[in-house]
Amino acid sequence: MDDKQIRDRITDMVEQERALRDRLAQGALTTDEEHGRLAEVEAELDRCWDLLRQRQALRDAGADPGTAAARPARQVEGYQQ
Repeated sequence: MDDKQIRDRITDMVEQERALRDRLAQGALTTDEEHGRLAEVEAELDRCWDLLRQRQALRDAGADPGTAAARPARQVEGYQQ
C-alpha cells in the first residue's frame, strides 16, 4: 500500500466508526455489538497509522518506504502514546 491508499483506508475506518456510533444512538445496534466492532476498527486504525509512520521514518532515513510492513494489532496496540 502507498501513503494515499493508507490514508484512504484511515478515512474509511473513521467513517465506519462514526456510522457505528450513529447506529448505536438510533438503537439499531446493541452496546456489545458496538464495542466489539469499535475495538476492531480502532485496532485497524492503529495498524494503519503505524504503517504510515513506518513509511515516513524509512523515507526520512533515505530508505525505501515500500519495505514497511503492517504489524499485528496486538503489537501496535501495546505502544505507548
